[in-house]
Amino acid sequence: MHYEGNIIRPPSEADSILLQVTVGCSHNKCAFCGTYRGERFRIKPDDIIWQDIAFAAQYCKRQRRVFLCDGDALIIPQKRLLAILQAIREQLPWVTRIGAYANTKSISMKSEEELKLLHDNGLGILYMGLETGDDETLKAISKGATAAKMIDMGRKAKRAGFKLSITVILGVAGRERSQVHAEATGKVLSEIDPDYVGALSLMLVPNTPMYADYCEGRFPLLGPEEMLRELRTIFANTHLSKGLFHANHASNYLPIRARLPKDRAAVLNLIDQALAGRVALKPEWMRGL
Repeated sequence: MHYEGNIIRPPSEADSILLQVTVGCSHNKCAFCGTYRGERFRIKPDDIIWQDIAFAAQYCKRQRRVFLCDGDALIIPQKRLLAILQAIREQLPWVTRIGAYANTKSISMKSEEELKLLHDNGLGILYMGLETGDDETLKAISKGATAAKMIDMGRKAKRAGFKLSITVILGVAGRERSQVHAEATGKVLSEIDPDYVGALSLMLVPNTPMYADYCEGRFPLLGPEEMLRELRTIFANTHLSKGLFHANHASNYLPIRARLPKDRAAVLNLIDQALAGRVALKPEWMRGL
């Protein structure tokens, strides 16, 4: 397989065939993210992609899923992306699902009919970074979208038939707007009603705007208890029809996996027990990105 730069994928795609179809991220401006700093976004040549699909056809017959890397494969023009999906279906007939990252820009650039066609050709799940439902925080982190846009594009993806997984970040609003961010995030998640929610805890990365703000005293990094209180507020304000809420990323202090709505009371009680000191938190040395 031909890989360039940093290759990232969602935790749930750990066992997937990682097919890199783009390099970098089409947005690449988020204040907290250093993954693609200095990397010019580009779509990889078709001949390289076809070679990698042929490699997977020969050597990846035990893997049932494909993830299209890097930061935003959905932004590939429709005809090219459709051809990639069709090549995967033809050469990897055992694959049951294809996934990709998406953002509001890439979803808005395709019509609902185009999205449905992509879904019909195997693209089954999209991963979208909401980070926060608070418009002021979205602007501060240079996310490039409003909460209303997040809701509209999330719903559009759902109408097209995709499974939708949304990421939010604990601590991303700092201390002053912590609870505002948490309440707004829960409400936006409820409006979208995704299939999966993944809550991560902010870990500052050198050479990013947010890290610089932290070093110069303009941005406070929340402590474990503050992160937990934020998580509780987000969870309490999130109402999914039948989604999974995960907070078991390596960055989190308290691993949580809940099926909503049935696990709501049990999870709120677990968080309360942790806040009261009766449930141990993950030590700092075990946390990571």
